[in-house]
Amino acid sequence: MDRRDFLKGTAMTAATLAASRLAYGQDKAAGTPPAAAPAGQGVQWNKAPCRFCGTGCHVQVGVQNGKVVAIAGDQQAPVNKGLLCVKGYHVGLALYGSDRLTTPLLKKGDTHVPISWEEAIDIVARRVLKDPKGFGLYGSGQWTIPEGYAASKFVKGGLGSNQLDANARLCMASAVTGFLATYGVDEPAGCYDDLDACDVLIMWGNNPAEMHPVLFSRVIDRRSRGEKVTLIDIGTRKTRTSGFCDHSLRFKPNTDLAIACGIAHLLVENGTYDKAFVEANCAFRAPSEPAALEGKAITFEEYRELLEPYTPEKVEELSGVPAKDLRMLADLFGRRDVRITSLWCMGMNQHTRGTAINNLVHGLHLLSGHFGKPGDAPTSLTGQPSACGTVREVGTLAHALPGGRVVAKAEHRAQMEEIWNVPKGRLHDKPGYHTLEMWKRFSTPTEQGGDIHTIWVQVTNPAQTLPNTHKLVDPSRKLADKFLIVSDVYPSATARIADLILPSAMWVEKNGMVGNSERRTQQWFKMVKPPGQARDDAWQLIAVAHRLLELGFEGMKDKDGRFLFEVKGKDGKPVPLWDFAHYYDVNVDEHLFEEYRKTTRIKHKDLAPYQEYVKARGLRWPVVQQPDGSWRETRFRFAGFDDPYVKKGRDIQFYHSTTHDDRAQIWFSPYEPPPESPDAEFPFWLCTGRVIEHWHSGTMTMRIPQLQRAMPQAYVEMNRADARRLGVGNGDQVTVETRRGKLDLPVWIGGRGEPPEGSLFVPFFDERLLINWLTLDEHDPFSKQPDYKKCAARVRRRELVAEKQG
Repeated sequence: MDRRDFLKGTAMTAATLAASRLAYGQDKAAGTPPAAAPAGQGVQWNKAPCRFCGTGCHVQVGVQNGKVVAIAGDQQAPVNKGLLCVKGYHVGLALYGSDRLTTPLLKKGDTHVPISWEEAIDIVARRVLKDPKGFGLYGSGQWTIPEGYAASKFVKGGLGSNQLDANARLCMASAVTGFLATYGVDEPAGCYDDLDACDVLIMWGNNPAEMHPVLFSRVIDRRSRGEKVTLIDIGTRKTRTSGFCDHSLRFKPNTDLAIACGIAHLLVENGTYDKAFVEANCAFRAPSEPAALEGKAITFEEYRELLEPYTPEKVEELSGVPAKDLRMLADLFGRRDVRITSLWCMGMNQHTRGTAINNLVHGLHLLSGHFGKPGDAPTSLTGQPSACGTVREVGTLAHALPGGRVVAKAEHRAQMEEIWNVPKGRLHDKPGYHTLEMWKRFSTPTEQGGDIHTIWVQVTNPAQTLPNTHKLVDPSRKLADKFLIVSDVYPSATARIADLILPSAMWVEKNGMVGNSERRTQQWFKMVKPPGQARDDAWQLIAVAHRLLELGFEGMKDKDGRFLFEVKGKDGKPVPLWDFAHYYDVNVDEHLFEEYRKTTRIKHKDLAPYQEYVKARGLRWPVVQQPDGSWRETRFRFAGFDDPYVKKGRDIQFYHSTTHDDRAQIWFSPYEPPPESPDAEFPFWLCTGRVIEHWHSGTMTMRIPQLQRAMPQAYVEMNRADARRLGVGNGDQVTVETRRGKLDLPVWIGGRGEPPEGSLFVPFFDERLLINWLTLDEHDPFSKQPDYKKCAARVRRRELVAEKQG
């Protein structure tokens, strides 16, 4: 058995164990449906969405003696129907790593020493008072909806600034700008039901077999029942998804725009586009000068002319995808008798042309009429449990406000000032710094323009996940007037370099709500106590807000002089939420959610009352009330047969059209070379990403023994021909180097997919091997999302490096 087979085997072992046992290996209970588990056995079961990715699987959580002792797939959950992936089956163990943070810690000298919560909250508040405009809050798609809403209200309604951004900037921002540029509103029109109805599934730079395995299993299950589903993989490297596909197409990095233009070229030239759909529902758009997200209007004839250079042969020359395969794709899109679903995730979004390729793939579906019917949809998947529900919906991006509003519009600011009952003019009209700019300014000396003096990080790990951390993070740690605060559950790479560490409660240690990739909002209740003094992130925000009030900061009062986060109890008196002993005297989540719910109508993202989510395994917005008083979710947006906001009698209506005529925009965007390409000095492409065993930066999954053992460390995947030429074998140490840094890694020849010759792949979950020292911080001009998928690198054998240094 070589290393490749060994690693494949360990991953399979982990998956097999997970599928056959509950957490803690309690085989006896594994076969017992949670709903039937008698209370007499002492295990109490309750529902919760999984803590990990954006799929939104529901789990049944078994609690005994104040501890989560078992996890099972929730058979009543529409998303996963009882199934979970290897991470989901082990999610309960994520609570019980031996190094949980349990008390606030302040850095004194070279060590962190325990302090009280009162002191910690006071320190945070006084950092705000140093200069509220220079205080940044950096959040997460792992925030619950109420937490994200509280953060937005704290910064934008309280501090009167917009220095708030979230890590979804690193994973989903290009999807957001793609939806906005095409439909005028964010979030997908389709849903997971499309996977049950499509005839063709195209995965664009997407590896759902590892990243969204439960969703991918829905399609594979259909095949096992004898249904015909054509699977097409379009990517820069082979993955585990590729092995299931009828067609697996490899393209040169950055050339996916040429492929999309080539398909559109054939649809137009062959006359196989859906003329009736386009004439009724679409307009055409191209990049403008100066560049703007809305671009400029063009005619169909201009669109045709712009596509003319993208002949199959030219696209083959640019991308490496054979002309016959391009014709195969165009023929499929040109057929009216099949239904086509497109899926994508980081491969398209983490791209310096991320907005453009999102626009082009939406455009292929619109041009061909593969839109608005079950099975016919372009759908972006998310990597975090609430990247959609929190970051994209409640306004935790630097330019955004809750409910799809933006800070730049006076009307939107006025609406939020009314809902928050704050004085007119409290909300600032200038967007804050996007993630990369916030961290760049934090790592720049104040006298040189580094006007962010403090960043409070909640529920994310930027010292591991930001690109080019040598530039964006490390310099700040040498600047005396910069202060880093981190709220987390484990001593992550970011926590360890922080000035102040705040221990957070996690998942079912608190109430929560999240929103998944298909617009589904889900709720759960607190089931167990957090360890030590760990406390809810929303409480931390509210406690700091109240301390600012005590210190005389007017921004934490509404225009009637009341505390901005005031909640009254049943006796009509304000509940002292800032005292954690009283935080659960009321359901703070319900109060925050019901206030947030008022904001959701402007973009037709209507939510149901909180109590409806208590009863359900999630509801997909818009959720509208029926004549009988019940609440109905929406599966297919903009489609007349299902969307309540489409006018009666219309099949399709893009009611948030950027051109205000109910039309979606079909974009042309040209192929352009990437900002950095391999050359004689750095001859390899470097791509980074995830693996099935670990979730993001591994702070939770590396504490789960089964997952840690299955994939204990990062590596560099290398093509066999490259390895032979360099004279390295499996397990040999090599130095991977870019113009930004270098890292020693063991070689895995082939890896799980076999990268093309001249390409490398390194996962980012391992904090001991920080691949983001090396990655590029170039980013998309509209979404500001960085490109983690391609930069130039070189590889040297360790002994050669040692000889040269000697």
